[in-house]
Amino acid sequence: MTSPRPCSAFAHPNIALVKYWGNRDDALRLPANGSISVNLAGLETRTRVTWDERRVTGEDIFTLNGSPVSGSGLKRVSEFLDLVRHMAGFDFRADVVSANNFPTGAGIASSASAFGALALAATHAAGLDLAEADLSRLARRGSGSACRSVPGGFVEWLAGSGDMDSFAVSLAPPEHWPLVDCLAIVSSEHKPTGSTEGHTLAPTSILQSARVADAEHRLDACRTAIRQRDFQSLADGIELDSNLMHAVMMTSSPPLFYWLETSLSVMRTVVEWRRKGLPAAYTMDAGPNIHVICEADSAAEAARLLAGIPGVREVRQAGVGGPARLAAPD
Repeated sequence: MTSPRPCSAFAHPNIALVKYWGNRDDALRLPANGSISVNLAGLETRTRVTWDERRVTGEDIFTLNGSPVSGSGLKRVSEFLDLVRHMAGFDFRADVVSANNFPTGAGIASSASAFGALALAATHAAGLDLAEADLSRLARRGSGSACRSVPGGFVEWLAGSGDMDSFAVSLAPPEHWPLVDCLAIVSSEHKPTGSTEGHTLAPTSILQSARVADAEHRLDACRTAIRQRDFQSLADGIELDSNLMHAVMMTSSPPLFYWLETSLSVMRTVVEWRRKGLPAAYTMDAGPNIHVICEADSAAEAARLLAGIPGVREVRQAGVGGPARLAAPD
């Protein structure tokens, strides 16, 4: 075995165009349906992992955005590191230092980029060199949507039949279609109910079975829209899919209400813009912030208009991002 060495990696969050919500296996994070997403350039998590050969007992050390993490947050990271320890054949504890350049836990897929970066950094620090599909499978075990932050560009998570064939693949590289996500941040607060808990509630909604049953149709439509770069078809599909996911959330037991008043205002306004000729479409993950997807030549205008909506605190623009990548040696 190669001696462990410190390693850092970057990964982008992603925004799902066809959503992942609900599992058929919570432990393995096997999704109820496949999903399609796009990585967000400019938004990223950087994670550094150092395996300590002197420590084979005790706790891992996890620092996030400059603050030490304990409790459930540390437990989740350590359980993921256990998978890497098993693969590498050692029991070393790890020092993990991670930071995001965007709000954490606010519905901007911070767990996706976090576990994408952690999977790459931890395995390379352990001397492992995984194929992209295997790295995606591993990242999925930490956070389902993290598997989509491993490949680059436009990405599909294949639901698969089990652990071995549930991973993400690239549908098209970033340069295939220069879309821009104008992220309207209406709240940077940590959401009260995280996605992991939310996924377990999905089956309690009477709408979830209908959403899952129609998923393959929405996936087909989204693949075609991406392949043909058909913005109107993409807009129709992603808004429907986002609304379906939030309808499931709102009708779960207990219900989850991620929308704020400003969220709804932005959604209504974006639909009106498109009717007037501005190619823009909204989608939301499990949080109050709104992703407004635009074609590149409309992004500046969309960002300007979004910034003028009362309640929008900040607008960040992100193009289509590449795959998870290693950082230069420290």
